[in-house]
Amino acid sequence: MTTAHVLAIDDDAAMAELVADVARDQGHLAHSVSNAAAAMSALEAQPVDLVVTDVRMPDVDGIELIGRILARDKDTAVIAMTAFGSIETAVRAVRAGASDYLAKPFEPAELALRMESALARRAMGLELSRLRSRAVEGGALHGMVGSSPALRNVAALIERVADTTATVLVTGPSGSGKELVARALHQGSRRREGDFVAVNCAAIPAALLEAELFGARKGAFTDARVDRAGMFQAADGGTLFLDEIGELALPLQAKLLRVLQEREVRPVGSTTAEPVDVRVVAASNRDLRAAVADRCFREDLFYRLAVIEIAVPPLRDRAADIVPLAEHFLTTMAVRTQKTIRGFSAAAVRLLLAHDWPGNVRELENAIERAVALCDSERIGVDELPPALHDRRPRTLLEDAAERLMTLGELERAYAKLVLQRTGGNKLRAAAVLGVDRRTLQRWFGDEDPPPSRE
Repeated sequence: MTTAHVLAIDDDAAMAELVADVARDQGHLAHSVSNAAAAMSALEAQPVDLVVTDVRMPDVDGIELIGRILARDKDTAVIAMTAFGSIETAVRAVRAGASDYLAKPFEPAELALRMESALARRAMGLELSRLRSRAVEGGALHGMVGSSPALRNVAALIERVADTTATVLVTGPSGSGKELVARALHQGSRRREGDFVAVNCAAIPAALLEAELFGARKGAFTDARVDRAGMFQAADGGTLFLDEIGELALPLQAKLLRVLQEREVRPVGSTTAEPVDVRVVAASNRDLRAAVADRCFREDLFYRLAVIEIAVPPLRDRAADIVPLAEHFLTTMAVRTQKTIRGFSAAAVRLLLAHDWPGNVRELENAIERAVALCDSERIGVDELPPALHDRRPRTLLEDAAERLMTLGELERAYAKLVLQRTGGNKLRAAAVLGVDRRTLQRWFGDEDPPPSRE
């Protein structure tokens, strides 16, 4: 239990001292006063976390006193108590800023429970404010929490290009926060008053995606009983976020390219095109350059989308953001579940920092949600964290490929690069091991040096 400073105020000195005794029994520091002047002097003398005050005072109305207390420090928790327990008095006290209301006479156990509840809400509010301040100071932007150099670079690039008309391609592994980047671009642009429309291209069957994007006329296909606008029309004047753009079929890629070039869409079943004013932001967890080389993504569409490219690094490459993100998720979920959890044990923090986070920020959020659900104390320990965090076994190339949803072409190049590392960059030896000719490796990697092994 965290020790708090409690001030009891009541013109009945015995009642004020009773309240202070209850606070002391809970392990808090407490003292009592019997009038408003003494109360304000006590508040000036030292910070107070919780005030328990009567609302019937001889010198100053208790409601007015609550206003003075909160004007001095808005974070002070206040419990109002009175023998005149009317609904009207309770409403006045809460409107003045009291966090709770207690009618006399009361049981000491009830007062103790109200005190701990008020202090817990105060602690949660302070923690949330602290995390918000850290996010601003650390360069966080529109929901991105952290202060690592990698995240600062992303935030700086967003600031530079948000209010342009250029299409943007956001790249990065699954769960790294690509949609947050897209939303930040929208909020930082003059289109912020328009709609932000998100489409997951991998979640919609290919046969339906064209109609979802461009709209459809009545009778264009079975069940098309009325004209229906597509996502481009819905985002007119705003931003359209095309997530998992690498999953688009080649015929639809050609139609999307035309929309981007002509700034007009032709609904399915229509003979005429409709103008649209949309800023497109696309995202992919695949290497689209490799997809272009494998002829499964159009080169002209890639360059049309990647006028500006923003690469979101995996969480393992920005370890400085792990703890701030974990604290942010903890505060949010503790408030949602009404649990008093004040942080992580030192061992839990070490475990969080040691994990590779293949699922990135999304995996971290899920881990903290699980920990909050299981935690029955003031701090999350290692036992509440997922078992996967205790397993330090490095992922294999195949596991990594499956996690990133790599294409066979991407996997082929990744394995070739690993063999190049093992052969010290000797392309002739690597080609012999791989069963390909040296010109294939030269075409794939040119004269670049293989990256050092992570072993």
